[in-house]
Amino acid sequence: MFIVIAILAFGVLIGIHEFGHFIAAKGLGVKVNEFSIGMGPALWKRQKGETLYALRCLPIGGYCAMEGEDEETEDPRCFVRQPAWKRFIILCAGSFMNFLLGLALLLAIFSAAQGFNSTVISGFEEGCPYEGAGGLQVGDEIYSVDGHRTYYSGNISLYLSRSAGEEHDIVVLREGEKVELKDFRFVPYEQADGTTGYGFTNEIAPATFGNVLKYTWYTAIDFVRQVWLALSDLVSGLLGLDDMAGVVGIVDMINDIGSESAEQSGMRVALIDVGYLVAFIAVNLAVMNMLPIPALDGGRVFFVLLNALIHLVSRRSIPARYEGYVHAAGMVVMLGFMAVVMFNDISRLIR
Repeated sequence: MFIVIAILAFGVLIGIHEFGHFIAAKGLGVKVNEFSIGMGPALWKRQKGETLYALRCLPIGGYCAMEGEDEETEDPRCFVRQPAWKRFIILCAGSFMNFLLGLALLLAIFSAAQGFNSTVISGFEEGCPYEGAGGLQVGDEIYSVDGHRTYYSGNISLYLSRSAGEEHDIVVLREGEKVELKDFRFVPYEQADGTTGYGFTNEIAPATFGNVLKYTWYTAIDFVRQVWLALSDLVSGLLGLDDMAGVVGIVDMINDIGSESAEQSGMRVALIDVGYLVAFIAVNLAVMNMLPIPALDGGRVFFVLLNALIHLVSRRSIPARYEGYVHAAGMVVMLGFMAVVMFNDISRLIR
């Protein structure tokens, strides 16, 4: 069941992304030749006006094919003949819709929440070394750790663990003012209950309407940061190719989380857990699609900005066919990379 839900979720993520491009293109007067959900042979298609609408058999992609997207054409309504600001909006609209979908899912989930794990300190263990006039106090809101904004109690331990050494720069909000604790020695230790921690507890923020909106936004922004952290870890070598997951791996993950949650806590909790993961994937797609990589929306945005700069200086622009070659090459490389990741996903499943 959860495999089916995962596949449908990918279809929705792709569909909402392409719909963003489609609605922006239509709204800005750009000719759209085809709007398709899925890839491969068409299961259903219908011509309406200048646009062919299609539903295809493989739920692994989709596209909004605009006139003159990667080729020279004389049509005044083609994509490449539009002003830079229009092309920029159209290209960003897909990722915007993915981010908006992630926000909507989080808002729906958090609307049923009982409370949120805040960064406000509610109490200390007896003898906690971090409590005192020159340290932390009850009521302090831990605002940032080593320059990283903290939104949840989990962010505190995350950024403390990512920083080298035992001394950290902590900023707390105390009575409405920011208090800086420079080079504050902060390491986990064995607490009275035998667990390892930092010796303090955090308040549970009530699920008021304002807090639901606030923590929905906080969570979406935290998702964006997690993507950037993962990318930085990949570049630095902390993460490798085996730590990555493609479509197969994500479907398997959704299935595992949903099945385990359903068995332990019931179907309602399982759907909430799966919805939370889909929200993370939606925000992840929004960020990844805007990376300046050929064939991705971010790569196309890069060419829009580069062309605008070249035109400003020399009144010329990069021919559309050359840009098309770059994106085609990028697509080949990206498909090869996706194939490697999918092979790793399948190998993990077999093991």
